[in-house]
Amino acid sequence: MNNKEAIIQATIKLIEEKGEHFDEITVREICKRSGVGLGLVNYHFGNKDKLIEQCIERLINGTVERFQNIREKTEGFTPFEKLEYLGNMTLDFLFEHDAVSRISVLTDMQTPKEGDNTNRTYAAYLPLVAACRPDLDEAAINRKTLYLITIMQQMFLRHKTMSQIVGLDLSKRENRKIFHAQVLHDILEV
Repeated sequence: MNNKEAIIQATIKLIEEKGEHFDEITVREICKRSGVGLGLVNYHFGNKDKLIEQCIERLINGTVERFQNIREKTEGFTPFEKLEYLGNMTLDFLFEHDAVSRISVLTDMQTPKEGDNTNRTYAAYLPLVAACRPDLDEAAINRKTLYLITIMQQMFLRHKTMSQIVGLDLSKRENRKIFHAQVLHDILEV
């Protein structure tokens, strides 16, 4: 394993260990774990924040790829049921990995890039939305998929405020499932 990959792997392990407190990770700790000198973090990544951002993106990418490969688990489901299943998986991941997910979503909003996690999530949902509403044109499908992804991000980022608005504690899995199903019905009009 090269130095850059060693740094990434050590940082990912530290992020997973620290959970919400990954801001406490130091460059010295990363270097000690990866067995490299201090200067290599700046050389390869510019600074600790950019390194952590890249590691979080890698963590989320793995999850998004799993979302895109749910076919085996949902064989025999209707398109709507597949979309509901994928949405619940997404929301569970966001809430279970709060700190990492928050950084990922906010980074995508602040500095959107082609191929970022939001775009990859959109790409995973698009064919399912299209399958649910084959009667709609491409522009309508694109809009409805965008609405769905945006609402799910808001359910996560603003769950306390949204919980008050909808009268359900969205930090609880069962309530998220109920609200997500309603959102799907509202957006897809089924």
